[in-house]
Amino acid sequence: MSPAPIVSRFLTADTAKAALAALVPAIAAQLAVPEVSGLGVLHVVVLDPAQAFGDGATEPRILYEHSIGDRDRWDVDYADYALRKARLAWRHRMDGRRLLMLEPHRLLADDSTLWGSVWLDGLVVAASGAFPVWDECFSLMVAAQLRARAWEAASLA
Repeated sequence: MSPAPIVSRFLTADTAKAALAALVPAIAAQLAVPEVSGLGVLHVVVLDPAQAFGDGATEPRILYEHSIGDRDRWDVDYADYALRKARLAWRHRMDGRRLLMLEPHRLLADDSTLWGSVWLDGLVVAASGAFPVWDECFSLMVAAQLRARAWEAASLA
């Protein structure tokens, strides 16, 4: 019998779902602006912060993911793009933009060269579907919401 996976004490899939639900109206309103997203769609991936790169894991564990907008409008697999962005932030412990612009020598041959992921105090969130600066903005919004909710849960414990 394999051991149970290590999971975050104060950040669960339900917490992530609630965080996204709180942010969807603001994000959806911004996605309607053509300068933010040409298709008005977004896919968000939240990784489990309890599973750090270097703990023997070769792949991150997805805690929660959510699509905003009409998936029938997708012209590429934004879920895959978001996951590939999240992997970079998880593996390198830094935002995708920072990695791609300041440390591209660290990229592997099959790594994504798209940015839009954030690494905030061990929280990794990536978004895809908007223009890169907006993918990063939405990822940061979600990460900040998750951090606040985890802090709140910890203070109540």
